[in-house]
Amino acid sequence: MSKNTIPRTISLYGAVSIGVGGMVGGGIFAVLGEAVSLAHGATAVAFALAGLVALLTSYSYARLSLTYQSQGGTVVFIDHAFKHSLLSSSMSFLLWLSYLVTISLYAVAFASYALTFYPQWGSSVWAHHFFISIAIILPAAINLLSATFVSRSETLIVVTKVVLLLLIIFSSIPYIEPERLSPHRWGGSFSILVAGMIIFVAYEGFELIANAAEEIKQPQKNITRAFYYSVVLVIVLYVLIALVAVGTVDEPVLLKAKDYALAIAAKPAMGQAGFTLVAVAALLATFSAINATIYGNARLGYILAKEGELPELLDREKRNIPFVGVLVTVALSLILANSINLDEIAIIGSASFLFVFFVVNLSAVKLYKKIGAKLAVVIAASFASLLALIILLTRTWQSNPRAVWIFIAFIVIALIFEWFYGRLVRKHFLQRSY
Repeated sequence: MSKNTIPRTISLYGAVSIGVGGMVGGGIFAVLGEAVSLAHGATAVAFALAGLVALLTSYSYARLSLTYQSQGGTVVFIDHAFKHSLLSSSMSFLLWLSYLVTISLYAVAFASYALTFYPQWGSSVWAHHFFISIAIILPAAINLLSATFVSRSETLIVVTKVVLLLLIIFSSIPYIEPERLSPHRWGGSFSILVAGMIIFVAYEGFELIANAAEEIKQPQKNITRAFYYSVVLVIVLYVLIALVAVGTVDEPVLLKAKDYALAIAAKPAMGQAGFTLVAVAALLATFSAINATIYGNARLGYILAKEGELPELLDREKRNIPFVGVLVTVALSLILANSINLDEIAIIGSASFLFVFFVVNLSAVKLYKKIGAKLAVVIAASFASLLALIILLTRTWQSNPRAVWIFIAFIVIALIFEWFYGRLVRKHFLQRSY
């Protein structure tokens, strides 16, 4: 375990809030409709399957976080397992790219919900791109002016989102029609699996607890609990949301409003007021998630630049703000969000994080003795994440090969960049070893 020089100020509740806030960001608001289109009446099953992969992976993260407490989180774990090689450096770069995809996902979701307030603009391509761009540019401005402006209220935002979702769930339960959830309305087994893997991006975020491990009080007890509690809570939350959405709203209605399906799901119990309330919450949630992810990704880029894995330009700070990293993150996110549709972004985001989590699980397998992990569990986590990735890519290749090619391009870009820049220009593979 690394020596800790940072005050431990984060309680178990605070650590769980980080995990829950990371997961219940913009993902659930964006991908619910996509899950329904594939799993149909079994949407709740799809969310549970994706949650199982996240829960298994959280075990690997918990054991690794206990042993290697560092703000570097995922990057540090892979480095320790693979000795700062081309593989570990490429995965770090891929993680950085993956967060660009999540920013894009949140921005597209923001635009979809924003347009519900302007139905007259619903078919306008320019309006869609306008709101996507605003969703990225405004949080970036906040980051550059005061990175703590929204982060200070993050716990309040997390609580607000969760309370709102619970309100929708409990008010909607009396309106559920069991017939809509019956097995004869389920999608095929393979489609249910694919749905679960496409929406896996909605579980991305629990790994942020690892980045805060150095600051968590009573780490031996609370780090593990934080991972498990946050993932289990979100699984239950997502499964209940899926049951309510599918059980109370006719499927054609959900699919017609696929990009803002969660707002539609609030209508049976809460009427138009519920729809508006969810739309406002979605704007708040996605805006907050974009703000946090821009800062987190800029900070990750800063760390990687310091270690030689990204250009030195990204290690510049002003007032403790990685301003160049923020600008680069925003520029690339704007390009991605405005050139790839929501379905493709969800697929690419899920595939990218499944791949990263597969490598993290492999790291846990390789280090299982040192981190005190149960070998059978980390092997199961590795198998589950790899199988999930294969299932997702197999189905996507049949329906949307462009998304698969973009994902492959991400991996190739990461490998080529690290080989030519990292190995030959900055030679950072020679600077550090564990």
